[in-house]
Amino acid sequence: MKAVVLEHQGLINIREVPDVPAPGPGELRIAPHTVGICGSDVHYYTHGRIGQFVVKAPMILGHEAAGTVLEVGPGVTDFKPGDRVAMEPGIPDMTSRASRMGMYNVDPAVRFFATPPVDGCLCEQVIHPAAFTYKLPDSMSFGEGALLEPLSVGMHSATKAGIKPGDIAVVAGSGTVGILTAASALAAGAAKVYVSDVSDVKLDIVSQIPGVVPVDLKKEDLVEKVKDETGGWGADVVFECSGAEKSFETILEVGAPGNTTVFVGMPVDKVPFDVVAAQARETTIMTIFRYRNVYQKAIDLVAAGKLDLKPFITKTYAMDDSIAAFKRVEEVHPEDVKIQITVDQQ
Repeated sequence: MKAVVLEHQGLINIREVPDVPAPGPGELRIAPHTVGICGSDVHYYTHGRIGQFVVKAPMILGHEAAGTVLEVGPGVTDFKPGDRVAMEPGIPDMTSRASRMGMYNVDPAVRFFATPPVDGCLCEQVIHPAAFTYKLPDSMSFGEGALLEPLSVGMHSATKAGIKPGDIAVVAGSGTVGILTAASALAAGAAKVYVSDVSDVKLDIVSQIPGVVPVDLKKEDLVEKVKDETGGWGADVVFECSGAEKSFETILEVGAPGNTTVFVGMPVDKVPFDVVAAQARETTIMTIFRYRNVYQKAIDLVAAGKLDLKPFITKTYAMDDSIAAFKRVEEVHPEDVKIQITVDQQ
């Protein structure tokens, strides 16, 4: 079968790889239809690593995917060939201590699409557990189904933050995850979400979400703006979604006393952290790693018309043009939110 393979840092090929086997007990054989390009895919392409995750051998890219069930394995009764589905890309050991505690996303043995050394799903067929596969409603396109993965990051972030109705929130960074985190915070009850970035094009996009206040960091100071508009108090909840080192220099200053700050973005390298700034406000610091128990909720939110994902799909490439798609993301076009690839179908 054909796949998009990161051979090593800086080199992607579209080439033949071995076919997948028949599905085992509890598994599905799925033909991915649409796969989104994530920032992590690009980091592996450009840097060869993200923190402790290092590319040491050729790896199929892609983890944001929706497709069609081709075959069901023994014991699977909830799916049939032809079902349109989205795939939650992390496969934990459900007998592990972390999984038994309900934190399967931080299971040390989790196998996550396109995280070294695990292959991704930017290929013609994959084997995936039925337990981590979700049916798409007829109203949802494959492109929207692929966007459920970054939406789940935003929803997990908002859930962990414990947003209450009427809260004021801040999101640093208006990339795909930042935009969907802002949308999730509003869906959870936030009255207003300030979203900061240096890209006026990205801010124009996120400003289309009712309840979002864009903050252009080239023209405004985020801390001053939020403090001015909250009577000097600050934000109840803060999400750092950019992963940019510079953001960490001031992110702890924008929160109100007793605020919750969630680190969502993943810096490539270590970043400085002002402990005293957090202590002075008794800031609750939270981190998130991917997500857990939110995929179906994300589907239900979109299906109910509470969030329209279609405007965030900027451009879709054919599989044969995958290298051009990655080059476009690498070049950082401010008008892009999500670039996706349509996998060739047999």
